[in-house]
Amino acid sequence: MDPYLKPFENDVQRRYGLFKKQLTLLEEAEGGFDQFTRSYKSYGVQRMPDNSLVFKEWAPAAEALFLTGDFNGWDNFSHPYTKKEFGKWELHIPPKEDKTPAVTHNSKLKVVVHTRAGERLYRISPWAKYVTRHEKSVIYDWVHWDPPQPYIHKHPRPQKPRSLRIYESHVGIASPEGKVASYSNFTHNVLPRIKDLGYNCIQLMAIMEHAYYASFGYQVTSFFAASSRFGTPEELKELIDVAHSLGIIVLLDAVHSHASKNTEDGLNQFDGSDSCFFHSGPRGEHSLWDSKLFNYSSWEVLRFLLSNLRWWLEEYRFDGFRFDGVTSMLYHHHGIGSGFSGDYAEYFGLQVDEDALVYLMLANHILHTLYEDCITIAEEVSGMPNLCCPVQEGGLGFDYRLAMAIPDKWIQILKEFKDEDWDMGNIVHTMTNRRYGEKCIAYAESHDQALVGDKTLAFWLMDKEMYTSMSALIPMNSVIDRGIQLHKMIRLLTHSLGGEGYLNFMGNEFGHPEWLDFPRVGNNESYHYARRQFNLVDTDRLRYWQLYAFDRDMNRTEDKYGWLAAPPANISVKHQGDKVIVFERANVIFIFNFHPTNSYSSYRVAVGPPGKYKIKLDSDGIQYGGHGRLDHNTEFFTEPMEFKNLPNSMLVITFNVHMPTVCFSLSLLIMLENM
Repeated sequence: MDPYLKPFENDVQRRYGLFKKQLTLLEEAEGGFDQFTRSYKSYGVQRMPDNSLVFKEWAPAAEALFLTGDFNGWDNFSHPYTKKEFGKWELHIPPKEDKTPAVTHNSKLKVVVHTRAGERLYRISPWAKYVTRHEKSVIYDWVHWDPPQPYIHKHPRPQKPRSLRIYESHVGIASPEGKVASYSNFTHNVLPRIKDLGYNCIQLMAIMEHAYYASFGYQVTSFFAASSRFGTPEELKELIDVAHSLGIIVLLDAVHSHASKNTEDGLNQFDGSDSCFFHSGPRGEHSLWDSKLFNYSSWEVLRFLLSNLRWWLEEYRFDGFRFDGVTSMLYHHHGIGSGFSGDYAEYFGLQVDEDALVYLMLANHILHTLYEDCITIAEEVSGMPNLCCPVQEGGLGFDYRLAMAIPDKWIQILKEFKDEDWDMGNIVHTMTNRRYGEKCIAYAESHDQALVGDKTLAFWLMDKEMYTSMSALIPMNSVIDRGIQLHKMIRLLTHSLGGEGYLNFMGNEFGHPEWLDFPRVGNNESYHYARRQFNLVDTDRLRYWQLYAFDRDMNRTEDKYGWLAAPPANISVKHQGDKVIVFERANVIFIFNFHPTNSYSSYRVAVGPPGKYKIKLDSDGIQYGGHGRLDHNTEFFTEPMEFKNLPNSMLVITFNVHMPTVCFSLSLLIMLENM
C-alpha cells in the first residue's frame, strides 16, 4: 500500500515484535490481558460478598501505608496496610457487627503514606471512583462510592454507525446559564438537540476528574473518577443510557498522554517518589503542558492505564475513545519544535518512544478484541504512517485519525486571503490529502478554534456584526450575508470531501456568537463565556436557527446517502478561474461555486451514471438564510457527451449572490442526486 515504508520494514517488524512480546508476558504473568485489564476489580477498594472491604495499592517507594477517614475518626495509624511483593500493599477490613460495610457509601477516605525520608503524606487512591471538592477547599476529597441502588442500564449499545457524525461536547458548558451545567441537564436538554441534528455519536470531553476546571479536562487528577462537578456517577450512566436509547454512541476523551502535577489530589508523588507512575527527572516533565509523563515501560503503569480504558467501557458503557495528545506520546520530543515535513525518517529512529507506541498498540488490540464495535480515534498531527492500520498489519490499530490540517486551512484562508484569491486546488488538496486506507475524521473547527485567543469560523466571517445584525426581521447586510453562506459551504465541503467521519463542536453548528473561556483569575472567575447559548436557536427572530437547520439537513442527507462511508470522492472540477469545485461521492454530485461575483447559467458538469438528476440539498434555500433562487422541481438530464474523463455530462445553474444591495457577492452549493 505504501512503498515509501519499504526502507523501514525492519522498524515496523521490530515494533510488532515488541507488541507480541508484551502480549506473551501478560499471558505468562497475569493469565492474559483479559484478567490484567480487570485490575480495577481488585485495586482501590472492593466490597466482598460478606461486606468485608479489601483495599489494595501500588506504592513501591513507600515505607508504610495506612487508611484513614470518617470510618475511624481520621485515626492515622489504626488501619495499616500489609506490604506485599512488587511494591503492593493490602488492607482487609471486616464488616461491622450488623454485617454492614465498615466504610459506608459517601464517606471520605485518605491513604496515609509514610516515606523512607520520614514524611507523612495524605493521598487519594489512584483507583478512586469518585472525588469531590468542598466549596471552600482547593483540594479534592476521596469519597467512597458504593450506592445502595446503583444505576442499571436499560438499553443495549447501538450498532457501530456506518458513517460517524460526531458532536463534540462538554457537559459543564452545555447550558445558556453562567454556571457549571450537569449530567442531568445534558441528558434532558442537549441529547434531544443532538438527535434532532442528525449526529449519531457524542464525544464527551472533560469527564475524567480534573481539579482545574479551566484545563478543559486535560490535566487529569483522578483517572477512574467521573467529574463530580457535573453530578454523580449514576447520572453519567443515565446520560449514556439515554443516548443509547436514541441510537447515539458515546466516546470518551481519554487523556493518557500526561497527567496533572497535583500531589494531594493527583497521581504525582503518590508514594513519595518523583517516579511511581511517571518517568523520574526531566523525562517525566512536559515542558509546555506543565504536567507529568507516564512511564509506559512500567508493568504497573500498563495495568493502570489499560484497566482504566476497560473501566470506562464496562462500568459506564462508553463505546470507545478519542485519544488525546497521541503525537506527544509517540515522540521523545513530544512534537515540541518539530514541524514534521513528511520525511519518513521522522517517524522512525531514536526520536520515537516505542514504549508509548507499543502501549497504544496494546490498547487498540485489547479494546477491539474485547469489544468488536469499539471505536478509537487518534489526535495526531505528525502524520505517523500506519496509525490507522490494524495491529496485525504492523499498525497502531486506531479506527480513525483527526484530519487536523483542515481547520488550520480554513482559518488560514479566512485570515490571509480575499474571496477572489481562494485557491480551489489547494483547498481540494487539503481536503483529500490523507493516507490511503487510513480513515479520517474531518472537521471545519473543533473546541480548539472556539477557545479564547482563537476565533471560530463564524467569528472570522462576521465578527461584531453577529451582535447587532443577526435579526431575521431585517435584511441581511453584506457581512452577515457573506458569513452565513460561506459558513454553510465550508462545513458541507468539509463534510462531504474531507474524510470518512465528521466532527462538530457543540454550538458551532449554528455559528455560536461567543468564544469559550472558563472561569479563571484572568477573567475574575466569570462563567459568562463558559456556556453555550442554545437559546439563540430557539427563536425564529434570529438567523442562528437557519445555520442550525442547514447543519441538521446536511447530516440527515448524509444519513440517507452515506457519503462518509463511501470511497473517496471522484473530483472532476477544481477550476481556479471559475472558483468552482465539482465531485461525485456515493452517487451524489456536489457542486460548489465559491466565486465572489460570477454566476453560471449553463455550467457543464461531468457525470458517471446517465439519467435524471434532482436537487436534494441547496445552501441557497430560504430556510437556511439563502435567497431561494433555484427551483427544486427542475430536473437535470445527462447527455452522452464525454467530459472530464467521464462518459456523460449535463448543464446546471450555479449562483453567486450578486445582488444590488450587497457589496460582497456570495456563493452557493447545489447537490444533485441521480434519480
